[in-house]
Amino acid sequence: MSAVVDLARKARKASRRLALLSTPEKNDLLLAMADQLELRKKEIRAANQEDLAAAQAAGISGALLDRLDLNEKRFGEMVLGVRQVVKLGDPVGEVIRKWKQPNGLEIEKIRVPIGLIGIIYESRPNVTVDSAVLCLKTGNGVLLRGGREARKSNRALAMALGEAAVKKGLPAEVVALVEDESRESIPEMCRLEGVIDLLIPRGGHGLIQTVLEHARVPVIKHSHGVCHVFVHQAADPAMAEAIVVNAKCQRPATCNAAETLLVDRAGAEKILPRLVRALKAKGVKLYGDEAASRASGEKLAPPANWETEYLDLSMSIRVVDGVKGALEHLEQHGSHHSDAIVTGDRAAAEEFLRGADSAAVYWNASTRFTDGAEFGFGAEIGISTDKIHARGPMGLEELTSYKYVVTGHGQLRE
Repeated sequence: MSAVVDLARKARKASRRLALLSTPEKNDLLLAMADQLELRKKEIRAANQEDLAAAQAAGISGALLDRLDLNEKRFGEMVLGVRQVVKLGDPVGEVIRKWKQPNGLEIEKIRVPIGLIGIIYESRPNVTVDSAVLCLKTGNGVLLRGGREARKSNRALAMALGEAAVKKGLPAEVVALVEDESRESIPEMCRLEGVIDLLIPRGGHGLIQTVLEHARVPVIKHSHGVCHVFVHQAADPAMAEAIVVNAKCQRPATCNAAETLLVDRAGAEKILPRLVRALKAKGVKLYGDEAASRASGEKLAPPANWETEYLDLSMSIRVVDGVKGALEHLEQHGSHHSDAIVTGDRAAAEEFLRGADSAAVYWNASTRFTDGAEFGFGAEIGISTDKIHARGPMGLEELTSYKYVVTGHGQLRE
């Protein structure tokens, strides 16, 4: 038996213990984990500095370094996030629906934990903690497999969480970290049918495709984010500038940052020069089609393709024919993550909001709001671009399943 399989089986066994905990017991566990993270802060930050140094030596880009950096502010936010999850309502045990059949059977549809959730992710070490606490709050065990660029950070974080679990009389494997960062460990997790109940991959296109290729357990994808802002001819220029700059520049390495700017042909010559000036002032490297070059007065190189998730200060610009053209572009090139329209025309906005087949659609707001905390869910485990079970920011409810509890009084089926 491999180390991955052995660890997964221990984690599954631990998950059964978690499923029986009451809400106060789970909250007490999470508070102990927050305390243990603070107690181990020095070791965790030191491990993160080692990961950062190794990444810089390997030539990793500034945007990806930003995702890896667990600085003082982010560490504090991460621990605060654990305490905030404690304050959130526990969906486990919630009666979704209750009814009585003509034969007297009383039926309840009740939220329950999923079981053991496997999470495969890249770069960001805070995902280790965010994922773990959301899974634990909902009574699920978690099997984590992070990227090698954050290996020391992830180990230090998982160790602190495991220490807190042991202090509360639970197995350390309620939060189990796969320390084998070889390529084979991912397909091995994907094949653990009957051990892992759900897989959630968070990362680039290559990681997602590897998981889908090998998975023999259910998968909810946290896929890539090729997000768009469409500036309609009826957009307020100042609002359009502010939204486009925020969506691209506020934190460009995130999956909800805009990668493509679509501009209505009818208003392109009026608005596009202003948008290009604002983006260039922020250091954004711009690519565009011929129409975008003409309307902006800038010579823009064409993008390699319209599906690129830059994750840095780069952006593609395309001129399209109204809402219909924008929707056609999204259908052909979008990732169904988050897309926005900026316009003062309600009819145009409603056409876009109905037609954009995305997990989150926006009218006069930045795509950067696609986030569990911003939606009021507390921390999130990812942004699902699937359509079944969970879509968009995944909070606590999305980490539960349900079962039917049927109470009778001796009824027999005829």
